[in-house]
Amino acid sequence: MSTKAARAESAGVWRTFNESPTAVKAIFGGVFVNRLGAFLNIFLVLFMVSEGHSVAEATFALGAYGAGGVLGLLIGGMLADRLGARNATVISMFSSAVLVASLLYVPNYGMLLVAVTVVGLVSQIFKPASATLLSELTPESRQVMIFAMYRFGLNLGSTAAPLLGFALYHLDNEHYTLLFWGEALVAVAYGALAMVTLPRRERTSAEPGAGVKAAPVGSYLSVLRDRRYTLFLIATFLNAAIYVQYLSTLPLDVKAEGVPIFWYTAAVALNGLVVIAFELPLTKISQHWPFKILVGLAFGLVGLGVISYGLPLGPAVIILGTLIWTLGEVIGAPAVFAFPAMAGPAHLKGRYIGSFQFMFGLGSAIGPVMGGVLFTAFGRQVWLLLGIVSVVATVLGVYAVHTPSKGAPEVEADVEAEDSPHVPPVADVPSTNLVKDSQS
Repeated sequence: MSTKAARAESAGVWRTFNESPTAVKAIFGGVFVNRLGAFLNIFLVLFMVSEGHSVAEATFALGAYGAGGVLGLLIGGMLADRLGARNATVISMFSSAVLVASLLYVPNYGMLLVAVTVVGLVSQIFKPASATLLSELTPESRQVMIFAMYRFGLNLGSTAAPLLGFALYHLDNEHYTLLFWGEALVAVAYGALAMVTLPRRERTSAEPGAGVKAAPVGSYLSVLRDRRYTLFLIATFLNAAIYVQYLSTLPLDVKAEGVPIFWYTAAVALNGLVVIAFELPLTKISQHWPFKILVGLAFGLVGLGVISYGLPLGPAVIILGTLIWTLGEVIGAPAVFAFPAMAGPAHLKGRYIGSFQFMFGLGSAIGPVMGGVLFTAFGRQVWLLLGIVSVVATVLGVYAVHTPSKGAPEVEADVEAEDSPHVPPVADVPSTNLVKDSQS
């Protein structure tokens, strides 16, 4: 089979996993374990209140943790491009391990607030780095499937984390020492795994004997010069803000309408179950579809599900609306997460991914506040307003995406030398030309 034919061939879950490099499998395992041990955001408020801080101080610290995390996604994309995914991941994991453990011994609120903000930042650096390396080591035809598998590890670990954290809390006689030290040890374990298994790029010249030439460099301004991708980032922000309403505005509406809270919790649990059970099998089919269709379904069905909540609220409406936007998630989310890795030039891959994750995180942070304000002002009409915003996000998203296999858009980049060689994507050349296993 020719190289071109091999690249064109997509595969199912097990074949994709079995044929992936060791580094890809290590990322899957590391991400799952990392999310499984991510207890801080779940128990931070309870920990701070138990230490004598007020509820207001605790919730402000949680907000600072989230703000640090959103900023960390941008920094992670930059470090992935400059230092490589391996080094960025090691920095992220070892730094977060030290900082998480230190929270148990910080003497005052001011220092605790600073530590929480910084740990939020460094703990998120690994995400753009991991996604960048996954894309570099995966053929173009399998990008959607590989990101579906990556999301599966994240979702599975995040689902199990509260249960494991609760068990450690009780094992420690309702104290938080085991929780925080457990998260720190998990971070150290992933950092060590990254040092041993993840490759690092070997800087090589395009032509033998050509000498050392400056590689192209860029910044997030280079990403923003890609106007269509900038529209995709705006669409991502709007879609994330709408998507997160099930965690904020929906429970407010459920309470206001007097619907038993059981149906809300059942819908949230149903979403997690459907995503974990069906996203990978459906991706085996949907990975063959054009990106425009997948992004349109992902964004459009989220809007349709949200608008459905505007019907007379009851158990059937809650379940139906949740199933509609969950269907959009399982069909289109892997493609939405894969597209940034394929949208721009190789030397900006980390920044393209980091900017996407930043906008998704920013929308997820601002969305609950936006929804709460609109619900207070307009009552149940909020669902129609949010639906209109979702229509805008869908139109922008469908217009912005292109078919990556036809070539990434030309992006103006700052370069240190006009004759800098072009390094082809890893799917087009043997991987040994770009990366080597590091034993250090």
